Amino acid sequence: MVDVKNVRKRFKDDAGAFDVLKDTTFSVQAGEMVALVGASGAGKTTLLQILGGLDKCDGGTVAVGGKELDKLSANELAQYRNKHIGFVFQFHHLLPDFTAVENVLIPGLIMGKIRQECMTRASELLNIFGLSKRFHHYPTELSGGERQRVALARAMFNEPALVLADEPTGNLDRVNGERLLELFEKANKELNQTFLIATHNSRLSLGMNRVLYLDDGSIVSTDKPTTVAEEW
Repeated sequence: MVDVKNVRKRFKDDAGAFDVLKDTTFSVQAGEMVALVGASGAGKTTLLQILGGLDKCDGGTVAVGGKELDKLSANELAQYRNKHIGFVFQFHHLLPDFTAVENVLIPGLIMGKIRQECMTRASELLNIFGLSKRFHHYPTELSGGERQRVALARAMFNEPALVLADEPTGNLDRVNGERLLELFEKANKELNQTFLIATHNSRLSLGMNRVLYLDDGSIVSTDKPTTVAEEW
């Protein structure tokens, strides 16, 4: 599903140039739930943005679902993101003037699907994620955990090949964080959804099939953690 080889990314600021990713290499198989763990500033978000077609690497190759991203045009990248990639961020990024069900169906409308068809799909996802009574509530009327569930439903609307999640439990308490992990596991088992989840939360990473450790711009280990820190 994901094949990353020798990826490099350099940023420049007033202090000079610095390498965020240095010959980063790893792969993710279809149907896996994989955690990407590293300290703040290790390059987790940058790597997810590259995989999602939101940024380009300075060297190496990135292929997702057999597509080499550096060979896609801007329009092709936009289509790739909408059809093949789902995003879940630390901040839910729901549109405040749209209800829960309207937020979820937006990716379908962008693809030109019929609104009623989109409404049916959005309703199914919200039901799966325990939000059957929240269809017509606005984001301000939802709890933090409910907003993240809506964001997850939106990410999965187009049945993406890969869901990328960037610190999805960062703004959640322990109960809601555990609930979100359960939903990831449910989507993985029942829908065979592939996840790559960037996190510093060892409780979340413990629930993954595998863990990639990002340190000093490179993947240094792919072990599964055996201990749990008191986090959330």
